[in-house]
Amino acid sequence: MAAGRRRTTVIAALAAAALTVGLATGCDAVHKALDCVQTADSIADSVTDLQQAVENAADDPSRADASLDSIEQNLDRIGDRTDDADVNKAVDDLNSAVSHVRTEIRNGENTPDVRPVTDAAGELTKVCTP
Repeated sequence: MAAGRRRTTVIAALAAAALTVGLATGCDAVHKALDCVQTADSIADSVTDLQQAVENAADDPSRADASLDSIEQNLDRIGDRTDDADVNKAVDDLNSAVSHVRTEIRNGENTPDVRPVTDAAGELTKVCTP
């Protein structure tokens, strides 16, 4: 009878350990998703700043660069915190769009096309939403 109780105790302990690991993993996933959402929200703000900066590029071209820098920093933050394939693709797409706008600005384009940036930011927000 003592062996049966020990076995039941061991099984219960293993089950509790498995449950704890499962909950910790689940919480970690939720935490990563919230980080993604918060960072995507910051990117959305930077995209809005970028749109306004492009409209006023003749007055202050450095403002667009600052917005692009902000987007890239936030993308680095998301990329470092996730292993989700959809999020990584959205980050890559947004990085490409930002790079394209930066190139247009450096080439003297007065009104670079920021639509790919806004589209890619929207996709990132969609894949980050839990």
